[in-house]
Amino acid sequence: MGLVWQHIRIANAARPELEEIDANALVDSGAIDLCIPQHIANQLRLAVAEHREVTVADGRREIVDYVGPIKVEVFGRSAFTGALVMGDQVLLGAIPMEAMDVLVDPRGQRLIPNPENPNIPGAMAVGLPHRKDGRHD
Repeated sequence: MGLVWQHIRIANAARPELEEIDANALVDSGAIDLCIPQHIANQLRLAVAEHREVTVADGRREIVDYVGPIKVEVFGRSAFTGALVMGDQVLLGAIPMEAMDVLVDPRGQRLIPNPENPNIPGAMAVGLPHRKDGRHD
């Protein structure tokens, strides 16, 4: 399978008055988080929430900023997340993809809304069954 790229919108969820950013993101279902370059974090005036140790593809470990809150949108579906500040391009990882209920179509080499939920994002909430009295078993 080749590289999959997708146009997305990124915004500072805490500062809706700031202009959103259009980005062409590399879609990587093997990556966990959203990753953004420093200039996008600066432009959106994102606050550093913490630092995270990241293992990159060649096995090196780096300490990077984790910023947010970020609203990411594609196909009219949105998710709220944080982002690792690293690299020189936007990378869309598995957590925001799951939150927006989108997936990679390997044959078409594109990102698509989940065909099982074509109109609105679906989600799974698995937990303890509720009893009529509101308590958990």
